[in-house]
Amino acid sequence: MKNFLLLLSLALPPAVAAQTDRDPVFTSFDGTRIHYVVEGEGRPVVLVHGFMGSADSWKKAALRQALIDAGYRVIIPSLRGNGLSDKPHSVEAYRNDAEAKDIMALVKHLGLKQYDAVGYSRGSIITARLLVLDKNLHAAVLGGMGPDFTNPEWPRRKAFAELFSGKAHLHPEFQGALNGARTRGLDTLALGFQQQTQPSTSPADLRNVKIPVLVISGDQDEDNGKAPELAAMLPKSTLKTVPGNHNNTSGSEGFAREVLAFLNAHR
Repeated sequence: MKNFLLLLSLALPPAVAAQTDRDPVFTSFDGTRIHYVVEGEGRPVVLVHGFMGSADSWKKAALRQALIDAGYRVIIPSLRGNGLSDKPHSVEAYRNDAEAKDIMALVKHLGLKQYDAVGYSRGSIITARLLVLDKNLHAAVLGGMGPDFTNPEWPRRKAFAELFSGKAHLHPEFQGALNGARTRGLDTLALGFQQQTQPSTSPADLRNVKIPVLVISGDQDEDNGKAPELAAMLPKSTLKTVPGNHNNTSGSEGFAREVLAFLNAHR
């Protein structure tokens, strides 16, 4: 029997044999396979990573363990184009809120009726779409984000779209980001598609959000605009500032403490 199993494993195509390294995965609305991690038991909360991130981005963050210890079920997907999820090489695969729809499909796949979501940086941009699209969302956190993403023509987004789409020479100030992606072996074509199709959520739509939202940023972070201006657009917002810059705030104890207090208050 052992010899048979050994022969069977050797006979499997590499793609099939390697699939187990990605588990768990689920097939999203358009056939894209999305990798995710689930830890802990209790009320579900989805953590949404930022640009060039993955589910691993939250591994060492203080928030992840704080939520598990506080009795939350922590769900961490790698958005399409990132981590162990599929990386479609078609711009169409990223259009029309595909990433938000992946999260909604994951929630359905797990059989959840209601959940909270915590986004950081670009993850906040995707979480903002959930505020508009998903009635199952109970409370949300937008971290590391001001109102700049509400502009469909946001210059920073357009610059990154060009940076990862063969026009890096136009944006030498961001060359380090592209170099970093290449050094880490990331799929730069997929990253370019993410920036080209990145959604915006209008101030008018944000003003219609009925659920509680925490807007939180580091005291040295205005990379994506001023957090108080974003909070002012949301009728049921809470604004918090903690020590840190855009790159280190999401992993900090201060960030974890404020997010946990907010989620507990709306549990």
